[in-house]
Amino acid sequence: MLKETEAILADLISFPTVSSDSNLDMMAWMANWLEHHGAKVELFADDSGAKANMFATIGPDVPGGVVLSGHSDVVPVTDQVWHSNPFHMTERDDLLHGRGACDMKGFIAAAVAMADPLAKTPLKRPVHLCFTHDEEVGCMGARALVPELQKRGYAPRMAIVGEPTDMRIIEGHKGCCEYTCRFHGLEGHGSAPERGVNAVEYAVRYVTKLMSLAETLKGRVPANSRFDPPWTTVNVGRLYGGVAHNVIPGFAEVDWEMRPVQAGDTEFVKDALHAYVETELLPAMRKVNPAARVETQVIGEVAGLEPLPDNAARDLVAQLTGNSDCDVVPFGTEAGLFQEMGMSVVVCGPGSIAQAHKPDEFVSREQLSQCLTMLDGVAKSVAA
Repeated sequence: MLKETEAILADLISFPTVSSDSNLDMMAWMANWLEHHGAKVELFADDSGAKANMFATIGPDVPGGVVLSGHSDVVPVTDQVWHSNPFHMTERDDLLHGRGACDMKGFIAAAVAMADPLAKTPLKRPVHLCFTHDEEVGCMGARALVPELQKRGYAPRMAIVGEPTDMRIIEGHKGCCEYTCRFHGLEGHGSAPERGVNAVEYAVRYVTKLMSLAETLKGRVPANSRFDPPWTTVNVGRLYGGVAHNVIPGFAEVDWEMRPVQAGDTEFVKDALHAYVETELLPAMRKVNPAARVETQVIGEVAGLEPLPDNAARDLVAQLTGNSDCDVVPFGTEAGLFQEMGMSVVVCGPGSIAQAHKPDEFVSREQLSQCLTMLDGVAKSVAA
């Protein structure tokens, strides 16, 4: 099974499914493989028609069962120095290198390789393979797929999200909310600043408010928070605006993100910012230019994975891996979206997050083998 998984991984790495590009060729390849091995496959195209999610089912059409989930997209290799072709799998010292090897085509390859043994097993409950697009840019694919699955009445009991965790059991992570805020003021000559509306100035005031809220969030730490840091964080990733020293900038843009440890923090920050913009920034801007405006674009709002006392997926993976230690992580995944569907969810997969997004990304044969052992146990659990 390991050799077959490696061969599948080599094929998957050869598809350059960078988030900015199409994933249709990779999805078509996997759909053909899975259908040939007895799976029922559904593809869900996005509005552009250039990308798709996949939901494949092996076993009976009944409620319950397990979802094995992974994202098909990878981050770019632009400006990275690789020692081999990033889209051609290369073996060195039992490490399999290539873009997406750990994040997260290694897990996908293992799940796809399980299709044949799963199809030959008299399953009492289904195993679903869920592969999405655009996780790296805001979990766009999963956010679109979840409502479609709910419409069709799918009700799996649990989900295993195979993000690279070194096969450690992750039962919780922070959410991830990303925004772009655009400030439209009024250009003018720098010698008469009172005659214009300096969009950069108002963007800076907005960022200052954000930083004040970031400090306030440190006092809202939930009791017994296990995250590091334990509070909701805010990061300003980019501030853009202006054209020259002597021109009042009429436009500015701020990209920022928030990693909430609890749902209430998201609304706390958004409500505070909305009130600040409406009661302070906009009135001041519109004294000079009644058409001035501030627009906020939601890039993505992805729920965190809440650690719960009762978690069947966590308990199953602990039993199968022989590891009862569970942890939480600061990075985000699609797991919270499945939890919102009512499933118990755990994150566990081959490879290390320390390798993800870096040159010479790799996954080890040893961890692929451990993953296959876990998935074989999953198959046995739904056949029992």
